[in-house]
Amino acid sequence: MSDIPFGFGVPPEEPEEGDDSRKPGGSGGSRGPADPFGFGGQNPFGGPGGDNPFAAMFGSLNPNELGAAFQQLGQMLSYEGGPVNWDMAKDIARQTVAQGAEGGSKDVSVGAADRAKVQEALRLADLWLDGVTSMPSGAASAVAWSRAEWVEATLPVWKELVDPVAERVGTAMGDVLPEEMQAMAGPLLGMMRSMGGAMFGSQIGQALGTLAGEVVGPTDIGLPLGPVGKAALLPLNVEAFGQGLSVPEDEVRLYLALREAAHQRLFAHVPWLRAHLFGAVEGYARGIKVDTSKLEDAVGRLDPSNPEALQEALQQGMFQPEDTPAQKAALARLETALALVEGWVDAVVHAAAAPHLPSAGALRETLRRRRASGGPAEQTFATLIGLELRPRRLRDASRLWASLTDARGVDGRDGLWAHPDMLPTASDLDDPDGFVHREQLDFSELDRILGEAAGGHVQDVPRDEGKGGSEGKGDEEK
Repeated sequence: MSDIPFGFGVPPEEPEEGDDSRKPGGSGGSRGPADPFGFGGQNPFGGPGGDNPFAAMFGSLNPNELGAAFQQLGQMLSYEGGPVNWDMAKDIARQTVAQGAEGGSKDVSVGAADRAKVQEALRLADLWLDGVTSMPSGAASAVAWSRAEWVEATLPVWKELVDPVAERVGTAMGDVLPEEMQAMAGPLLGMMRSMGGAMFGSQIGQALGTLAGEVVGPTDIGLPLGPVGKAALLPLNVEAFGQGLSVPEDEVRLYLALREAAHQRLFAHVPWLRAHLFGAVEGYARGIKVDTSKLEDAVGRLDPSNPEALQEALQQGMFQPEDTPAQKAALARLETALALVEGWVDAVVHAAAAPHLPSAGALRETLRRRRASGGPAEQTFATLIGLELRPRRLRDASRLWASLTDARGVDGRDGLWAHPDMLPTASDLDDPDGFVHREQLDFSELDRILGEAAGGHVQDVPRDEGKGGSEGKGDEEK
């Protein structure tokens, strides 16, 4: 588990050109305390001021920034939406992207040449995948995104992922006050929720902006973050990924295009998979509890001129998973589902790439190590929902899918995605050979019975009819 489930920390600075007050040795002097709301290096809620109340409240902001600070503060306190201020999250993510990635590269609009290269790579990737999977192409279009375009395109899905966990905070903030005070504390509760939504928005925006500087497409975390049927790559990040690998750029692009195209096929042709994954995330989120004693202490010391107190409380491990059988089952379900998706993609892509790309093996291992070392996708996922994936499961799942291909062929392997109950479980990942050589279950008779039941034409099936009937299948499964 992540020690700081929601990654509350210092958001990025936003220096203005020509503003020396933000630079070391500038007229602004030393930097103020950490700013939780993205106003820049100075803290609008504290700092030096002497007898000047505006200086005391807004530090050393220059006049040009003062109006913007008031406007942003007003937007923060007037927010009445859900648990996360997503408008603020998008603005901060775009600002983070504009500042450039950690390596110093700046976001740029995608040119015609790069767009053509991405489209050709995704077209060729789909062609190669036709020979190694029974699932047809899942992409209706192929696009090349800038980092800012990735933020815009994936934000709706991040909202689905993060809101269930963030909702726990909003509920807890109202519960910490005694019942007799809640009726009289409407304005205070509203302000607290607005501040909480702003803090979530600030931190999530920063995290997504940072992630946009490193991901190569919309499926890097094994979830479909982009629009349905739209395969995409980020040319700038694809180029950065290949630096130092001693692999030709076109091979890197093709290998990453194979991974994107494989994800698109899986999510397009397994209709229940998206809901299954997002349901697992939500089920896990329901089991996260808030340490109300820390929140009560923060609320008791809440000072509108010092909102860092609440943020500091949030930084001190306020979110913890419940140690219950239900929560453990939700965690196992989510980890296994994500591992199966990534393992299938890993196995299928290797089968497609190996005959064509001399560096396929090296690229495969590079991506595996990137995941195992806590790459950007896993770290951001852990930051936003308090969960770290188990990279060990990804390798286990890849081996299992490869073994299934050898034992049952491509159709037999891909046929397991027909129903969630047919997929391997966490225990099957521990014993892949046992699952591969287990007698295959036949759900056709059960599907027929369920169909007849839905139409009101149920017929009794004799118990001794064998494995073709529902009773026999249940015994077989046991």
